[in-house]
Amino acid sequence: MPTMAQLMDALPEPAGEITALPQGIVPERLEDWALRPVPVGAFRRLRVLGTMQAEVTAAYIFLWLRGWFKTAAEKERLTAETQWSTALRVLDSMSYLRGATMKVGQMMANFPDIMPAALVETLERLHYDAPPMHWSLLKEMVHNELGGDPEDRFASFDKRAFAAASLGQVHRARLNSGEDVAVKIQYPGIARTIRQDFRNLFFFLLPARFSRYWENLRQQFEDLRMRLEQETDYEQEAIMQDRVRRLFRDDEGVVVPRVYREHSTSRVLTMDYLRGQTLDQFVASNPSQDERNEFARQIVRAWYRLLYAGRLFYADVHPGNFLRLDDGRLGLIDFGLMLELDEGMWGQFRKMDRPMTTGRRDERIAAVKDHNLISDDPADEERLHLTEQLCDWFWKCRYCGREFDFGDEANFRHGVSLMIELGRKRYARGRPYQPVIARQTFGIHALLYRLKAKFDAKALAEADIAMTGWDRSDYAHPSDRSSAS
Repeated sequence: MPTMAQLMDALPEPAGEITALPQGIVPERLEDWALRPVPVGAFRRLRVLGTMQAEVTAAYIFLWLRGWFKTAAEKERLTAETQWSTALRVLDSMSYLRGATMKVGQMMANFPDIMPAALVETLERLHYDAPPMHWSLLKEMVHNELGGDPEDRFASFDKRAFAAASLGQVHRARLNSGEDVAVKIQYPGIARTIRQDFRNLFFFLLPARFSRYWENLRQQFEDLRMRLEQETDYEQEAIMQDRVRRLFRDDEGVVVPRVYREHSTSRVLTMDYLRGQTLDQFVASNPSQDERNEFARQIVRAWYRLLYAGRLFYADVHPGNFLRLDDGRLGLIDFGLMLELDEGMWGQFRKMDRPMTTGRRDERIAAVKDHNLISDDPADEERLHLTEQLCDWFWKCRYCGREFDFGDEANFRHGVSLMIELGRKRYARGRPYQPVIARQTFGIHALLYRLKAKFDAKALAEADIAMTGWDRSDYAHPSDRSSAS
């Protein structure tokens, strides 16, 4: 099978040479996208996706044809041109559709050094530069939600969005009481598009109904749809944001914005404005290794605090949600896509935690089989082998007990290849919420890889576990208990 880079190289040649993302293209396209409402209707959205898919499918034909006539040097030049061209096409379609489709694009941007650089760099704009609503449409939305125009409800309101993503856009404003705030406003009809996108995806999955694993796949599919739909409820996000904010003390270096309920509804969310750099902006500033390591430690510390003290999985992991504030603290934003562990899920996690964080393979295999519903049938042997390897990749930074190099490219590629192989062989079945957990865990690793961080993750985790008072002795290895006694 050809690689993604080969497929891009095989697309029809663009007009003129493109060696980098043209500075004027995306802003010009944003102006055009702002005038186009989010397309609603399952067939209409499916048609846009079909057009994009057809352009990539055509690459198979041109891969064969152009291979006859191009020298190695010419292919290298055309690769750069076609990668930028194709990336802009994908960006155009996903930015127009927004919603669940744009979420996919954001996840693709989390594959640095794995996906072609042109595609990653272009899709990264989906975290910040998605097409904003036209001012007249936004003004009507604010009036309907808050009972007045932006100029009436706020002392000042910046008409230009400083961030726009899959479900809504964010504007700077100032309250009449003087606080600088960020106002997140949802795109009209976006909740409907999520249901429609999943209905379209469900249609393509129909052949899998004849598989013995259909019920498990359907449950995972429904769980993901439910959680993405919950992300459109800003009232629920405000509750979750307040809950997360209470998990951190003022002196711990992690800042969660305060929510202003009197200026928030189910489709408008007003919170403190945080001044700082996104993770990508921080990396672009060429920080020292110590600064990279500290930023990474702050991210992991926040991750473990949410997990062990809050019983929460922070599932919307991407560079735009982690800010390096001007005073060096970590700003944590966007709590729409969260997985709350109920008693049953928490009990399952407790059973997994000790085997995974000790590095003992016999315990890990037993835990993997239980959590991923893998039987002792010989037919499941390969699935168990691949799943156990991926779990070891996820947790090795915890059990190694020393400084771990998250920037090791070979190690990162190994994890990606394991995930791809599990998906290709249809081995990614398990509990309904498992895709959300996998997305979070891989997303954290991708961020730490971008930072090229090196630090001891075990020490951070054990410190947070100790703060919770959680007694893990019931899940300890016999040798641990005997040595402790």
